[in-house]
Amino acid sequence: MVVHDLWDAVRVSREHDVDLAHLSSEAASEVADTMHALATSSRVRILSRLTAGSCSVKELARAVEMEQPAVSQQLRLLRDLGLVVGKRQGQKTIYKLHDNHVAVLLAEAVAHTEHRRTAAAKRQLAENASAAPAPARR
Repeated sequence: MVVHDLWDAVRVSREHDVDLAHLSSEAASEVADTMHALATSSRVRILSRLTAGSCSVKELARAVEMEQPAVSQQLRLLRDLGLVVGKRQGQKTIYKLHDNHVAVLLAEAVAHTEHRRTAAAKRQLAENASAAPAPARR
């Protein structure tokens, strides 16, 4: 699966209605495990790269500027959580996102971060403007 625009992935996510107000303990635990995967920037970068399409560990390592063994270790965790899948091709394993939901999850996290960053910058500008001394009149 290739996601050409992460925001397209977010629009697709609206197809599934989930009653978040009544999440079971078991479901909440599974969600927490999934969210934990996003707690490491290297895993976020790997998932982000995979939104552009499938690739090998070597290609991923180059793209995210990590050593291959470290990428393999992160992929193992992401695979165990059902976020990526790997398919053997000869001596290589080619990885891709498990499905579009993973891209949606990543896009929502990025959108939230950007929203917070923009809001903080606007607040800082407003504070700076109110703290600036008024220009002297002649």
